[in-house]
Amino acid sequence: MATSEAEEGRQTGPILGTPGDFPDRPERRGRFVVHVVIAILCAVCAGGWGYVMWASKGNTEVIDQVIAFDASRGDSIQITFEVVKPSDREALCRLRAMDVAHVEVGSREVSIPAGEGYVRLTERLETSAQATSGAVHYCYLV
Repeated sequence: MATSEAEEGRQTGPILGTPGDFPDRPERRGRFVVHVVIAILCAVCAGGWGYVMWASKGNTEVIDQVIAFDASRGDSIQITFEVVKPSDREALCRLRAMDVAHVEVGSREVSIPAGEGYVRLTERLETSAQATSGAVHYCYLV
């Protein structure tokens, strides 16, 4: 009866063989081309995403900034903000009041007439609940 080397305890090498037992890997061509195609695809995607982010910013000719807000009253909030825009154009800004959970509790659109490039305004918004912050949601030229 035939016995295997494992049964006799005489196994001297690895079961699957050594690296020298296998043939060399064939030379692969075209890897450079694949990497170039992937790099071009990534660059196109990054450029497209950059354009989307740039385009979604909107009209950057109007700059708005909240200076202060007073949310001490339970039914309204007073927001002081400034707007910088071209003096020959009218702007429309939307103010919003938010509560502690960042839920909008009041909003109002304010029209800023043409004539001045820098305008500082104080507006009072009526709110449906106690507001904790006020912000300029957006401003754009009309």
